Amino acid sequence: MSNQHKLVAFARKDEGKGASRRLRRAGQLPAVIYGGGEAPQSITLNQEPVWLAQQHDWFYSSLISLDIDGKVERVLLRDMQRHPYKQIIMHLDFQRIPQGVEITVRVPLHFTNIENSPAGKSAEVTVTSELNDVEVVMLPRHLPEFIEVDLGSIKAGDTVHLSDVKLPEGVRLAHAISDEFNPAVAVARYGKGHVEDEAPAAEGEGEGE
Repeated sequence: MSNQHKLVAFARKDEGKGASRRLRRAGQLPAVIYGGGEAPQSITLNQEPVWLAQQHDWFYSSLISLDIDGKVERVLLRDMQRHPYKQIIMHLDFQRIPQGVEITVRVPLHFTNIENSPAGKSAEVTVTSELNDVEVVMLPRHLPEFIEVDLGSIKAGDTVHLSDVKLPEGVRLAHAISDEFNPAVAVARYGKGHVEDEAPAAEGEGEGE
């Protein structure tokens, strides 16, 4: 289950592009909360703590306790607009998450034990991740910050598929594994220039006549 993450926000009434520009100049960030059977609510947050938070995986896939003028809403980030070149977030969309209702979220994959694997110990082999996150379904209380993929046994030539990943309790894939859907998660490949060992010569081959 994910850790507790909290951000402070403030209700706002000013709408429109002009009001949003004024907020950003003052170091504030306009945002909106929707869903949960309630009307959308416009809010603001301080830019700095949000900028720091968005550098972590949990910001995109974990439940966030949003303290709005003392009232706490449990939300998930659903959209973020960044400035094209400045270190500024332009706008955020949050979705209210009620208790007891399943949610669909993309959760990051964290790869572990690569350095202890046969592939990781070989200078000729490179282990690459083919999938950075996966879409899963669960009740909010089961939402993980990430899903661990143990690559401790991967060796050269191996491919780890999504069907090989062990999901946390209470979590299932949004799309069932099938012949058409079982993507590669990680692959161990020999690097460029590697030459496979030649097959041993057949008995008698190469002997002088």
